[in-house]
Amino acid sequence: MTSGCGGCKIAAVELNLACPNVIGKPIIAYDFCQMEEVLQAVAALPMFSNTTTTERLPLGVKMPPYFDAPHFQKAATILNRYKSIVRYVASINTIGNALVIDPVAEMPAIRSNRGFAGLSGSAVKYTALANVKMMRELLVEEIDVVGVGGVSSGTDAFEMILAGASAVQVGTCHWTEGPKCFDRICAELKELMTEKGYTTIGDFKGKLKEWSKEGVSASRAAKRKKKDALKGGIKGGASGAKNVLVSQGGGMDLSHIMNSVLVVIVAVLLIDKFGNFSS
Repeated sequence: MTSGCGGCKIAAVELNLACPNVIGKPIIAYDFCQMEEVLQAVAALPMFSNTTTTERLPLGVKMPPYFDAPHFQKAATILNRYKSIVRYVASINTIGNALVIDPVAEMPAIRSNRGFAGLSGSAVKYTALANVKMMRELLVEEIDVVGVGGVSSGTDAFEMILAGASAVQVGTCHWTEGPKCFDRICAELKELMTEKGYTTIGDFKGKLKEWSKEGVSASRAAKRKKKDALKGGIKGGASGAKNVLVSQGGGMDLSHIMNSVLVVIVAVLLIDKFGNFSS
């Protein structure tokens, strides 16, 4: 790691300043003095400090979730000082110190660290979106933002890009669904783009609109339309199923006949059971 990288096949290096799972150690990017020291030391390495671009590796930085506006500002200020080597930031890593309890066993769901661990998946999506939006607003243009956290559909990816992400990462969904999730998410994103009339990512990247009454009205109308279409499909399916039963039963509803038979059988079994108890 201390030598240059001329001729190597490594595309980039991602520096994780956001790991919440090192027991007894703080998250580096929450300690801004330490964050500055680490970036300064990394920047001095030949693979990042070489003046020739062919020997300089792109550096990405994995960031933790921030929740307070001054923290966003402080982190972005430090990162901007290293814009010559930092090509992107990945926001966010997991939210630290979540706890899942098993109510049956009355214990933590995992063994390590007394059950405390990083929270990921759909539960962190909205925090991730906020971090992507804030980082994109505060970082210089030379530093891209990669959206991470709760991406499991084309709509999720669309929202990340709309908030300013140049790319997205998928973690939890890949864990639960496998690698096929990538093609599905891409296909869903392309379909959504077509519906909206977008032909390239640049058509909507970072172009989140301001809140408006018109936007709320359009969103509610779309939701009503989707809900009505769903109701129509369910009603139609139920009607079709009933018609099949009627036609098969010669004008009688077979489900009523079957229910009646089942009631009789249950009644006989109960009489037999309690009769045996009384004897």
